[in-house]
Parts: sequence; C-alpha cells; structure tokens
Amino acid sequence: MKCTFAVAALAAAATLIAAAPGADAAKVIRIGHIRDTNHPTHAAALKFQEVVQAESKGAYEVKVYPNSQLGGPKEMFVQMQTGDLEMVYGGINTFAWIKGGEAYEITAIPFLFRDYAHMKASLEADFFKPIAAAAEKATGIKIVAINGDTAPRGLSTRDRAVNSAADFKGLKIRTAASPTVLRAMQTLGALPQQVPFAELYMALKTGVVDAQENGASVVFSSSLFEVQKYYMKTDYIRDIETFYMAMDAWNKLSETDRAMIAKAANVAGDHETRKLDEMMKDVYGKLGQKMTVVTPDLASIRQALSGAFDDFEGQKWPKGLIAKIAAVK
Repeated sequence: MKCTFAVAALAAAATLIAAAPGADAAKVIRIGHIRDTNHPTHAAALKFQEVVQAESKGAYEVKVYPNSQLGGPKEMFVQMQTGDLEMVYGGINTFAWIKGGEAYEITAIPFLFRDYAHMKASLEADFFKPIAAAAEKATGIKIVAINGDTAPRGLSTRDRAVNSAADFKGLKIRTAASPTVLRAMQTLGALPQQVPFAELYMALKTGVVDAQENGASVVFSSSLFEVQKYYMKTDYIRDIETFYMAMDAWNKLSETDRAMIAKAANVAGDHETRKLDEMMKDVYGKLGQKMTVVTPDLASIRQALSGAFDDFEGQKWPKGLIAKIAAVK
C-alpha cells in the first residue's frame, strides 16, 4: 500500500513539474503589424524574430502577428498601453494618432522630407530627442528604432503632367482627409476632393477628379493606370516603419537585453529598406510600361509651400521644428 501511495505521489509531482513553467522557459515577445505576409514589413518582422531568438540563444521567443490580426495602429498602441501586447512595427506617422504623440504629425507634412535618408536623419537628430522623450513619457510607449523605408506617396493624373508648383492650380485631386495634406493642396491652388477609395477608379474615369495621390504600388495593383496617363514621383509624404515597445515591458529588460532588442530592430529595419527598394524598382518598371513617369521640379513646390504650416508651429509641434528639419543635410 505504501508503495502504491509513493508511486502516485511521484506521478502527481511529475505532472506538476511538467505543467509549471521552468526557470529557463523562453520569454515571449508578441509583435504586430498591419501589412500582409508578402510585404517587406513582414519580412523585417521575421528578421527581427530570427535575430532576437538567435542572439538570446532561445531565451526569448518572438511571435509575429501580421495583416492587422491584432487591429489597426491605434488599437495596437492601446494594447501596448494596457500591457496586452509587447511590440508593434508600424509607421512613425501613426504615432501622432494617439494622445501624447501629436508632435509626430510633422512627419506627415507634404514635401518636407527630401528622401528616406533625410527623414531618418531628422528624426534621429539631437533636436528631436526631447520630443521623442516627451512622447514616450506621455504615451507609455518606447520608440526602440526608427528604421525601415516605406513606399512614398506620389501623384497620378488623368490627362496632364504636373511638372512644377504652377501645375497644381485648379487640379481636382482626391486626397486623404489630413489637415496637413489639405493645407498643402489648397496652398498650391489645387481643389482637394474626398472620394472613397472604392469609387476612385470611376471618379477618375468620368472626370469627377483629375488626380489622386497614392503611391506607385497602389496605382499599379488597383489598375488606376487604365484611367490615368501620368505618374509623378513627388514622394510627397514619406513614412518610416518604427519598432515600438510597451514601456512597462521595456523597463523590465536588462541593459543587455535592451541592446539586443535595439540591435535586432535595426538589423530588421535595414532588411526592410533593402526589400522595399527591390519592390519599388519592380513596381516602377512595370508602371513605366503603362504610364508616363515624371519627376517634377520639387524645389518649386517646396518654395510655394514655404510658410504654409507656420500656424501649426508651437501648437502641434515645437516652434521652429520645420526649419530645423529643412536644414538637416
């Protein structure tokens, strides 16, 4: 009888030990993004997963949730704030969508950033560090790494090319309902229109609008080239994919693990940039067979927009920030 009880006790203890997490169980980092699994963003998230798991020798397990499985940017930001999600990989533009991150609306100013390198250098400059620190404190979200190019938005038109600022005058253009975009288009003399994307093809075909401002990949994938003749490489709104982490989760990391996470984020961001460059070369090559691709005089457009956002200075972002960004080489 004693032997029977002993065997039963040992079996029960073994079950409890197997069910309990071991001291060396991998810590889980969940990371969400909004892109599909064929997009460079997902390739970057998988690269982050690979590097973290290799560098930590299995101490961390990274689970990637693509294609808005966890919701859109705002929903995922909230999940980080409530402790229900560790990380997000998404645009720096979207940080302006939540309370405390409003200063980042400056990243969506049309024609402000000359290229990806200029935007990245500006956001990593010393003058931006207090802005980042204030946003992190207000939101409870850590900006781990601003790294990973995204497809910029351009301009495509039905029947006339836009070569300079003067060509915007009277242009009926379908735009996003963004205060900065609307301000820019109105300043240039264009007539911004709000048209649901599902109706855009027919609106272009029938002349309800003359132009629209999505990127080249959207123009190609949505066959808008069938109802448009010109694509202008204005790259007028840029974004950078950014690795965000819940501040509570970040604060629990050791300095060594923080460095490891940051390293993995930058390796992954560089991977995204290379993948996106390959994708865009392919897209422009295909689009060039369907439309006339034009590179406008962007200097004239920036000159025409000079001062257009002065009243936002000191309200949405610190006064003088536009000039500091423009001066970055």
